[in-house]
Amino acid sequence: MNKRFNTVAVGGTFDEFHKGHKIFLLKAFEVGEKVLVGLSSDKLVKKLGKPHRTASYQQRLKELKAFLHEHDLLEKTRIVLLNDVYGVTLSKGCVEALVVSKETESAAAKINKERKKLGLPPLHIVVINMFTSENHVPLSTTRIHRGEIDREGHLL
Repeated sequence: MNKRFNTVAVGGTFDEFHKGHKIFLLKAFEVGEKVLVGLSSDKLVKKLGKPHRTASYQQRLKELKAFLHEHDLLEKTRIVLLNDVYGVTLSKGCVEALVVSKETESAAAKINKERKKLGLPPLHIVVINMFTSENHVPLSTTRIHRGEIDREGHLL
């Protein structure tokens, strides 16, 4: 498959690293030769006001790297610390596209709005459908924390 972009960016907290995260990242590699992963800092997680306790940045980074290594993608990945929703996306030539879920599509629009203000061209936006659990409800970290599902999307 020909890659559509040289470098794409994704961002997230990647807490309770689950099947949805894995599918999302693999889709990013389907459209981009290289993937820049913005991983939310502990400070940003606190600011986002997640409705549950979140693993530390170091723990989330460890799980993310283990998955990328397992799929031989670590060398095609650049992981950056995200202290805000923009990360490096307001820099010229940083990436060509953003890969987002339907849930985070509005954040991509916000990034492009800021880029326009700075005189930068918009980034292409690639929207990925969210992975659903057995009961066809989107798989989420919050649902895992509530004990509704496991990391594979199986009902508990």
